[in-house]
Amino acid sequence: MTSYNKDNSSLSQESVTSSGNNHLDSSDDSNTYTYLGMKGQRLHHAISFLAGMGFLLFGYDQGVMGSLLTLPTFRNTFESIDTTRYPDRATFQGFVIAIYEIGCLAGALSTMYIGDKIGRRKTIFIGCIIMIIGAIIQASSFSVGQLIVGRIVTGLGNGMNTATVPMWQSECAKSKDRGRLVMVQGALITGGICISYWIDFGFFFIKNSSVSWRFPIAFQIFFPLFILPFILRLPESPRWLLKTGDMQEAARVFSSLDDVPVNHPTIVYEVNEIAESLEKERSDATNKSKFRLLFIQGETKNFHRTCLAVWSQIMQQITGINLITYYAGTIFENYIGMSPLNSRILAAANGTEYFLASWIAFYTIERFGRRKLMLFGAAGQAASMAILTGTTWAASPKNENNSSAGVAAAVFLFIFNTFFAVGWLGMTWLYPAEITPLNIRAASNGLSTAANWSFNFMVVMITPIAFENIDYYTYTIFAVINLLMVPTVYYFYPETAGRSLEEMDKIFELSNTSTPWDVVKIARELPYESQTREGDIEKVAIEHIE
Repeated sequence: MTSYNKDNSSLSQESVTSSGNNHLDSSDDSNTYTYLGMKGQRLHHAISFLAGMGFLLFGYDQGVMGSLLTLPTFRNTFESIDTTRYPDRATFQGFVIAIYEIGCLAGALSTMYIGDKIGRRKTIFIGCIIMIIGAIIQASSFSVGQLIVGRIVTGLGNGMNTATVPMWQSECAKSKDRGRLVMVQGALITGGICISYWIDFGFFFIKNSSVSWRFPIAFQIFFPLFILPFILRLPESPRWLLKTGDMQEAARVFSSLDDVPVNHPTIVYEVNEIAESLEKERSDATNKSKFRLLFIQGETKNFHRTCLAVWSQIMQQITGINLITYYAGTIFENYIGMSPLNSRILAAANGTEYFLASWIAFYTIERFGRRKLMLFGAAGQAASMAILTGTTWAASPKNENNSSAGVAAAVFLFIFNTFFAVGWLGMTWLYPAEITPLNIRAASNGLSTAANWSFNFMVVMITPIAFENIDYYTYTIFAVINLLMVPTVYYFYPETAGRSLEEMDKIFELSNTSTPWDVVKIARELPYESQTREGDIEKVAIEHIE
């Protein structure tokens, strides 16, 4: 049950009635509502904190397995995926690690249906419960079969969360703050990775006990404990409420987020603008299933926007980031030739630097916009991967075994992470929610997140095989892919910074389906709504009410 306060009196969701009109009439409601006693900036921070905890959990789960694979106690328990003694088992090891992504894929796809049925908060709540169950199964494993089941279950919950958390955050946030708030989520992914690396390092010193790997896996249960008690007591996405026809509750949520009374002209304007945008989208959606809506153009260019969302998530994964995230410890130890202790210290240091670098995007996302950061990141990633090819070749025990080249290779693993943290880490969790219309946002986010996990699976699956067969040329493949991403972003991805989610609808309405690249120019030239709204909000609101 959602509860909020009005003049210190508690009201429940059941007391809220839906409006059958297309416009909000809240002239008699001069109350400002709160959730958990919070409103305005404090409430935004609370939403951001819980969203961040979801992504902290996501990051931890991604990073925790990398350094466990070479632990003697782990290898003895799961001998069939021990590539240290049996190099020919690289394919099966890749499968066991990557099967987690298949669970994430299924979880993300499930949100295409349940995301709009039960809302954003309940989806996240269920996702966290499923992740706890999966972590328990993994941490108690005594066979590879049980480990596989645990990873699939954990992935199922994580897929639900990663498809829903950015959407909930974006639909509650203001356009001027939306980028920074979602970048915090991106930073907390790396925070989770960093924590997992250091916990792996600390438990490396526990010899001859399975605690050395069971505790790091079990520790992920810690993060949902912050989310579960509060998620259902914070506001639901006001845009989802409007989509379900609950205009009065949506207005109360906006009231609490903006810290103004429900009958304030800003709230009236905002609710009516979104309602009108939804009405347009519904006119395109007559007699069509939600899934089919993704593949039609219509006035709102659904298919075009879905493609941009899906490919942004695919590009994030084929940068090669999870080659490093999942296998950093293994790369340092097996392919650069470092000692087990030094490889774990460097993996933990790499995760720490990655976390610190991710905060650069928080300060630059609204100043430079989405496009410039994505272009900067892709170019830097391409150069880093090209250099890694040469330095890893020289550092390899099979070739010169050059210690200086080994140091350089380690440095460029850090540099690659820095470029990725600035340009692509949080961006593709923000961009799909910004680029898609409300009537298909849950379905599109589910599909784009599923694409992310599909290609995540591919990269994690092929990495041990690629290193086993083509060694350092693995980096060359990713260098070429990153280079190709530069013109793709430049010609096809419009800027969304400073735009409301409804403004993006207007931009795509003006575009031509035959020339999909024209949307970049339209977004650059169309005046910002804030320029016309500021100082005139009272007049616009009155017109809408009338």
